[in-house]
Amino acid sequence: MKLNSKSLWLGWTLFLAILLVIVCLFSLGVGAVNIPLQKVLVSLTKGRGTPEYTILFAIRLPRILLGLAVGGGLAIAGVVLQGMFRNPLVEPYTLGISGGAALGVAVNIVAGGPAGLGLFSLPISGFLGAVGIISLVYILGTRGGAVKLARLLLIGVMVSFIASALIMLIMAMTRTEDLHGIIFWIMGSLEEPDTSLIRAMLFISLGGLIVSLFFSVDLNAFSLGEEEAFHLGVPVERVKKILFLLASFLTGCCVSVTGIIGFVGLVIPHLMRLLVGGDHRILLVTSFLAGAIFLILCDTLTRVVMAPVELPVGVITGLVGGSIFIYALSRKGASF
Repeated sequence: MKLNSKSLWLGWTLFLAILLVIVCLFSLGVGAVNIPLQKVLVSLTKGRGTPEYTILFAIRLPRILLGLAVGGGLAIAGVVLQGMFRNPLVEPYTLGISGGAALGVAVNIVAGGPAGLGLFSLPISGFLGAVGIISLVYILGTRGGAVKLARLLLIGVMVSFIASALIMLIMAMTRTEDLHGIIFWIMGSLEEPDTSLIRAMLFISLGGLIVSLFFSVDLNAFSLGEEEAFHLGVPVERVKKILFLLASFLTGCCVSVTGIIGFVGLVIPHLMRLLVGGDHRILLVTSFLAGAIFLILCDTLTRVVMAPVELPVGVITGLVGGSIFIYALSRKGASF
C-alpha cells in the first residue's frame, strides 16, 4: 500500500468520524423542541432530572444510535453485495430480504401477534420473514454446491415481486386499523423504545463491519471476475456463501427493527467509491460512517420538516438518496 493511499484513507476516515460526531450533536439539539448546543453538552454531563435530559436520553439519543447501527449496516451490506455481484444496481433489498420481512410483519399484524408478544413481536416476525426469503433464494440459487450469482439475483428479484404481491393481497383483505399498522411499518421508522434491541443492532452492525473487513481483499479480487479471483487464490465458492449470508443477515436485522429504509445501501457505496476509490479496505469503513451520517441526517429531517408531525424516514431517504444518486450519475455518468 502506498504512503499516499494511507494518508488519503486516514484523512477520509477521520473526516467522516468527526462529521459523524457533529451530525449526532446537531441531531440531539434539533426537533420539535430545539435545545441549544450548550444545553445539550450540559445535559450530557450533569443535567440528570431536567426536561432536556429526558428528551435527549429517552427520545433522541436512542434514535441516533439506531440510525448509526442501521445506516452503517445497510451501507456495509450494499458494498458487499455490489462487490460480490459486480453490479452497481444491486442493493440489500434487491434479493427480496425486505419483502420477506414486510410479509412476516403483515402476517403478524393481521394475526394479532403484537398483542401476544409485546414489543418484540414485529422485529421477530420481520426477522423470521427475512430469514425465510433468504433461505429460499439461497436454496434456489445454488446448484451442485456452487452459488450462481446471476441466478441468485434473478430469483431474488422474482421472490421480491411475489412477496410484494402477497403483501398487497393481505392489505386488500385486512381491516383499516391493521392496514395502517402495515403501511406505517413499511415506510420505516427509527422510533424504537426497546434499548436492548438498539444495543443488539449496534453489536450486529459493528460486528458485520469487522467481519467484512476480513474479506476486503477477496472483494477486491472479485472485481476482476470470479475466474481471476480463483487464480489469485481466493476460495471463490466459500467466500460467496459467507458474503451472501453476511449481507443478508445484516439487512434482515436492520429491516426487522426499523422497517424498510431504502437507498442507503445503494447510494452510499456509490458516493464513497467516487470519493475514496474502489479498494474495499477503505470503502467498507467509509461507507459504514457515511451510511450512519446519511440516515441520522434523514431522521433529523423527518422531525423538523413538518414539526411537530413526524414523517416516515423511508420517505426522506428515498427523496434525498434518489436526488443525490441522480446528481452523481449526471456528474460521473461514464463511471457507472
